[in-house]
Amino acid sequence: MQDKTPVDSGAPLETRAAKGDRAAFSALMTATKADLHRFVRRYVGDDEEAYDLVQETYASAWLAIRRYDPSRSFATWLRSIAVNKCRDWGRKRAVRRVVRGVMGLDAPEALAVGDGATTPEDRLDEGRRRTALDRAIADLPDALKAPLLLTALEGRSHAEVAVIVGATPKAVETRVARARAKLVEVLRDH
Repeated sequence: MQDKTPVDSGAPLETRAAKGDRAAFSALMTATKADLHRFVRRYVGDDEEAYDLVQETYASAWLAIRRYDPSRSFATWLRSIAVNKCRDWGRKRAVRRVVRGVMGLDAPEALAVGDGATTPEDRLDEGRRRTALDRAIADLPDALKAPLLLTALEGRSHAEVAVIVGATPKAVETRVARARAKLVEVLRDH
């Protein structure tokens, strides 16, 4: 995939990567992997699946690197690929559910231990609430999940999210409001 033409080593990483520079792409991966994993983890609700999806996202990004426009944000472009990978994963998961005739395929997640909790009971309650939130987010429809995660958890603007999910900024705003309302409804008893 490496270009035969030399790549200016002083050029931005995005420009070098777009021309097939593997080292530049690797540096971009290193710079973005923690945030990308956090996003995908929240999207799918499973750490191991998230790891696999992040790897698939980077593999797809490398295969499509020639189509990347370095004047645009690499992180935004990467999120678009990740959202598509997560949606594909969700569709495959739904098919498995139908085929197996069960509603839930995921094993219960291990309880997360919080730093601020003081007693074992507090940590257990906090872990249960966090697990319930992760599951509720993972169960949101794709059209609501991506805008919520990208705005609320990553702090991206409605305009930037609109580019990632292929919608208008107003549609993103509406989807985020609907996602929050749905989460409040689902988590009311937790």
